[in-house]
Amino acid sequence: MQQLQSPDLIGSITPVADQPIVRSATATVAFVGRALRGPVNRPCVLRNFGEYQTIFGGLWQPSALSYAIEQFFESGGVLASVVRVVNGGRPVSLTLPVSKTQVLTLEAVCPGTREFLRAAVDYDNIPPADLQQFNLVVQRVRAPGSEHVEDQEIYTRLSMDPGSVRYVSSMLASSSLVRVRGSVPMERPRETHRADGRSLAAYANSNPDGDDGGPLTDYDVIGSATDGTGLFAFSTEQRFNFLCMPPLARDQPLGPSVLLVAARFCRERRALLFIDPPPSWDSPDAAFEGMRSFAFTSDNAVMYFPAIQAYDRLRGHYATFAPSAAAAGMLSRLDGLRPVWAAEDGDDAPLRPGLKPGCAVSDEWRARLAQVGINTLVATRSRRIVPARTLAGARASTADWRYLAAKRFALLVVDSIESGTRWSLAALPGVTLWKRLHAQVADFFSSLEAEGAFSGKTPGTGWFVIADERINTPRHAGEVRLLVGCGAQREGEWNCWLVTHTTAGSRVQQVSLNRLQSAAGQPPMDPDLDVATVLEERFFG
Repeated sequence: MQQLQSPDLIGSITPVADQPIVRSATATVAFVGRALRGPVNRPCVLRNFGEYQTIFGGLWQPSALSYAIEQFFESGGVLASVVRVVNGGRPVSLTLPVSKTQVLTLEAVCPGTREFLRAAVDYDNIPPADLQQFNLVVQRVRAPGSEHVEDQEIYTRLSMDPGSVRYVSSMLASSSLVRVRGSVPMERPRETHRADGRSLAAYANSNPDGDDGGPLTDYDVIGSATDGTGLFAFSTEQRFNFLCMPPLARDQPLGPSVLLVAARFCRERRALLFIDPPPSWDSPDAAFEGMRSFAFTSDNAVMYFPAIQAYDRLRGHYATFAPSAAAAGMLSRLDGLRPVWAAEDGDDAPLRPGLKPGCAVSDEWRARLAQVGINTLVATRSRRIVPARTLAGARASTADWRYLAAKRFALLVVDSIESGTRWSLAALPGVTLWKRLHAQVADFFSSLEAEGAFSGKTPGTGWFVIADERINTPRHAGEVRLLVGCGAQREGEWNCWLVTHTTAGSRVQQVSLNRLQSAAGQPPMDPDLDVATVLEERFFG
């Protein structure tokens, strides 16, 4: 059966007042690409490759996505949210005879040649005088002629009468397997018999008229924000931490337009984009030189090098693959061992057995590549610690965002606080609400502090929260606002965010503290501080 949603894992459950703020997930990876079969433009949450095989059909040579999912889970990935996109494609049909000249035609919801469906019609428990109603069973099977049923839907007392509440076209509109194609005959379909006519225990198989569509283009992957297709199939309520879009083909990387749209999409959703290095970067020197002309920088993007060698079970030999899925699995595995801020414990864990780097990278080259924003996948753990970087480069809005651990920690903090304080909209505004918000967020920061998130800082000085009349002024009526901050790596500076809740939604803005007000390096906890002179707002997703 398909798993189309998992609110406890990728959604957000709004807490009630005074509950502790729950830390957001940090290792949910969203994938977009071509698959053998399955729902189109609908996120499916997967916990292992077996679930991918059940829903999307397993490995398929034209699908870089299928290999990426396999490598993600082999590398230690825990949770993947997958969207299938297609370029064209046509669903298979099912023909249910009505008379010698009429048929009721159904078609699969999902396009492709590998959607193997069958259907059966009977009149059980329907009065003989009722010639409009019938029962319908629709099944998806693993292969033609197989008795391995992967999904099944049963509809009783369907009607051919357009005025009936159980009109066949209306009832099947909510099916995950089939829809009615074309016009609906006036008469009901015949009972389904075996070819020899001796038994009713039979099914009509789908016709071989499906089509898998053509290879994907950049536009297919991007999709439409209006229609919720492509990468925009991930709505704001379906949260993810990383976005991984495998190449269109093994030798065809994504175009720059995809990277620009995806990076903005990730920024708006407080996530990070994996970008694969071009196939021509086949050595450390080539990668280092390639970055000179790589016209893309973003503190919401990350790149790992080199490409990996993995066994291709369909071809029967080792082949070269883009590295992002394996890197995503590695980071997911590390998140189960230590918190995201503990980068010194290793952002370069070795690849799992069966996967190996496409070329050797020395410790000296690892350090040089890191300076230009490229992280290195290694076969064995190195004694030299090289903190992972983002692709922020010299244009980083904040020096801290050049480092992956610092950026991920910031996203964890703002995502957790934003979702954990939404309850405040249902409370009466005023001093009591502000005190409860302050206490709730302070407890959240204290729990992080107790686990070493603000190492090197005196307890209580590595963070601050303001939720009072300085932020919630009369001109902000109808809003609930909080100002929170964490100490930056550079002494005396802060990374700060303004969280705003309204009935139209919530937003987070990164803000700057006035240097004069924060010169002492202490958080702005003075209740007499005029916050209006302290904040310089700028967009933060």
